[in-house]
Amino acid sequence: MSHNISSLATMIGSRICHDLISPIGAVNNGLELMQLSEIEQTPEMSLISQSVTYANARIQFFRLAFGMASEDQMTGAEEVNAILKDLQIDGRLQIDTFPEGVHPRSQVRVILLAMLCAEQAIPYGGQITVTAQNGTWRVIAQGDRLRPDTALWNLLNGTEPTQSITPAAVQFAILPELLPGIGMACSTQINPTYAEIRITPASHHPR
Repeated sequence: MSHNISSLATMIGSRICHDLISPIGAVNNGLELMQLSEIEQTPEMSLISQSVTYANARIQFFRLAFGMASEDQMTGAEEVNAILKDLQIDGRLQIDTFPEGVHPRSQVRVILLAMLCAEQAIPYGGQITVTAQNGTWRVIAQGDRLRPDTALWNLLNGTEPTQSITPAAVQFAILPELLPGIGMACSTQINPTYAEIRITPASHHPR
């Protein structure tokens, strides 16, 4: 049995997230038990608790974005919103409610990757909005100090990379590779007030 590089990377992502979720969940459970006891709740304890909550949410997010997604898997907005809520615990990002309903896991995967791309445009914090209407998804980043990396964002429009992709920007390489497999395509729009990624059915995408 052979696997291509993309499927191997997906399996590695799933494996790493799976192995990390359990110990971080155990730490979180331990902290919750300590909070229920008579142990003094110090600022240090609050910081640890906040950090564990954020780490757990980040891994859950990565599991959906980088992990395996079969054709028949579905993911509900309730699950995604629970993750997004904890990602906002540090106050740097504000993320609007994920579109309601149950969506194909493969679609949720590319939307979360698009959200990671959008996050790159607001390194000092801001707001990310996701909408879905008539099969078209829009992921919009807004912030007072918008700084999208044009070379990376051009990758989403089909431009060949002119330099090596760093680990921090791997989502910009993965997203365009996944879209044809689920019959979708993307385009971007950048202006002084926001950066947008639009994901549409490939049949609706202008050639």
